[in-house]
Amino acid sequence: MSGSSMAFSKMHGAGNDFVVLDLRDGQAAPEAALCARIADRHIGIGCDQLLTVEAPRSVGAVASYRIWNSDGSTAQQCGNGARCIAAWLVRDGAAPAAGDFVIDSPAGTHAVQRDADGGFVIDMGAPDFIPAAVPLHGWDVAQDEYLRDVDGIAIRFGAVSMGNPHAVIEVADVATAPVAELGPALQANAAFPQSVNVGFAEVVSRDHVRLRVFERGVGETLACGSGACAAVAVLARRGRVDMDRAIAVELPGGTLRIRYDQADGRIRMGGPTAFVFEGEWL
Repeated sequence: MSGSSMAFSKMHGAGNDFVVLDLRDGQAAPEAALCARIADRHIGIGCDQLLTVEAPRSVGAVASYRIWNSDGSTAQQCGNGARCIAAWLVRDGAAPAAGDFVIDSPAGTHAVQRDADGGFVIDMGAPDFIPAAVPLHGWDVAQDEYLRDVDGIAIRFGAVSMGNPHAVIEVADVATAPVAELGPALQANAAFPQSVNVGFAEVVSRDHVRLRVFERGVGETLACGSGACAAVAVLARRGRVDMDRAIAVELPGGTLRIRYDQADGRIRMGGPTAFVFEGEWL
């Protein structure tokens, strides 16, 4: 693929930015090194993740997509990316301009609903707190809070899988949280054999959370959709935020709306999407 040009769309969801490639004609996905070069903000296009639109994998889906982090590693889940893919498919005509539809991610199948403001709400599925599902080593039974010594610092965190691994650390003030220090330290800890996305969450009220996320393979991003879902899941399990109502999760790049439904145990996420520009990688 590196020998031919590639048309792309640059998009973002609450500042979490993406390069979107259309591979529905069967074109091969770029190799990890090329993904990292495209994502480089100095010599490439620049993005947190690269997304490829591909043929659907499940009956009834309009398309599937895959995810590469800015370091070239693959990812299983990306909530902001899912909304951007939904918007891209509607603009393309592959998905209906009005009404619901379904897309396939590496983590599974997601129902997409249209929001009252014309945006998109993604069914992110049910959070899985079982340590083996995260995966989290050292515990067999799910707990509301785990304690781990990391580089001589005792860290208390919640852990959950949203199709990808998340650790959530509750802090008094997210603005002063040691994101750049504790994020990579926890990612490198043996408790997380596949690394982990580390969220730092400040509970403002029962329906308002401030959040910063240090993503695996990327670093701190302006927003993380699956991280916002994970934070609400962990905090709701502790009784810190309410289930069955929309929780405003305020991230550096914007605010996402997260609803954790008690009836079916699933989390749904809404938020902004934007097309930035179109281009061609030569």
